[in-house]
Amino acid sequence: MDRYNAPRLAFALCMITTAVNLQAPLYDILAAKAGVGVGAATLAFACYVAGVMPVLLGLNGLADREGPKPLIIVALLLCLSATALTLLMPGLITLGVARFLLGIGTGLTSAVAPGYMHRLLNSDDSRMATTYVTSSTALGFGLGAAVTSLFILHTPSVTPPSLWLYLGVGTIALVAVMPLKNIAPAVTQSAMWRLPGYPPGTLSFGLAILLAWATVGLVIAILPSTLSQHGLTPWSGFATFGICSCGVLFQPWARALAPVKATVLGLMILPLAYGLIAWGALQGSLIAVLLGAVAASSACYGFIYLGGLSGVLAIAGPSSTQASAGYFLMAYVGFSLPVITTGALVDSVGHVAALTLFGVALLVGAIATVSLLLIGPNKSSKRLAAIRQP
Repeated sequence: MDRYNAPRLAFALCMITTAVNLQAPLYDILAAKAGVGVGAATLAFACYVAGVMPVLLGLNGLADREGPKPLIIVALLLCLSATALTLLMPGLITLGVARFLLGIGTGLTSAVAPGYMHRLLNSDDSRMATTYVTSSTALGFGLGAAVTSLFILHTPSVTPPSLWLYLGVGTIALVAVMPLKNIAPAVTQSAMWRLPGYPPGTLSFGLAILLAWATVGLVIAILPSTLSQHGLTPWSGFATFGICSCGVLFQPWARALAPVKATVLGLMILPLAYGLIAWGALQGSLIAVLLGAVAASSACYGFIYLGGLSGVLAIAGPSSTQASAGYFLMAYVGFSLPVITTGALVDSVGHVAALTLFGVALLVGAIATVSLLLIGPNKSSKRLAAIRQP
């Protein structure tokens, strides 16, 4: 029965992240229904990060006191509750509340999932656990949006059947994790309130994932409004699926590279892929948007996500929970602030100028982060250049 433990946890993680973007194709519809602009929609989107941040900032010691299994169960319950709420009271304010609940759930699992998976696999190599976690979560982040798009392509609705479908499959995931053993905490009296950690060598990986998830957040929250100018809003969920989930296809290649090399390759791809997405959205070229999304996904959820998290865990050792929390804290800063800023710019200066400014900032940030990874004085990063993935 033990051989099914890792797949059970992976299924649960996939369902937790599936809930996160389940409503993504509905943002523009809900904003229009509420009579507000893109900026308000991005604020509702960013409520997710408001839920994530307190957990990552202060509660990453909770797993050491209670064990990780209860946190996974609570996260699934929060995801089911948020989805039910959007079915009962569809609207932009409800979306913000649901996103807040989803953020808490994701925050509870982000820091503990890699370490929990590692212990369930009972392997000396933490990178296999990283592969399980990154693959299942990346698939989930795009899956919900794609399924919702499939339904609203034929019958536009603010309560598509995908929400009901999730309630059923999410409940199955909840049942599936019940038999998992809860790993006894090594130190039962450790502090529950504990700040994220950044061991030497991990901050540059955090900056890389910040840039990657800023791009993902823009595609999820802002691209639907850009595509709506060409009547392509229902297809936005497939762009979300492309940028979130197609990166799984590139993870075997990422595993063949050292963490630093994988992350640098992702940062080289990212600005070019974003340029294709932005151009396609502004010109109404769905093919360009989807191709750009897949290319960006190879960077965001292939090379940078896997390479960066592998690098952080290899450096952190026994401090993996705090270091994972620090890594995901940087990710969610990218997932919120740049997206809110760009959304406000869309309302004030238009889509073309806002998307161009984001692209310039992304390019400058990528060049700076690559420089830190390659020529920074960080001994840990240089040591990681010799490490290969499994």
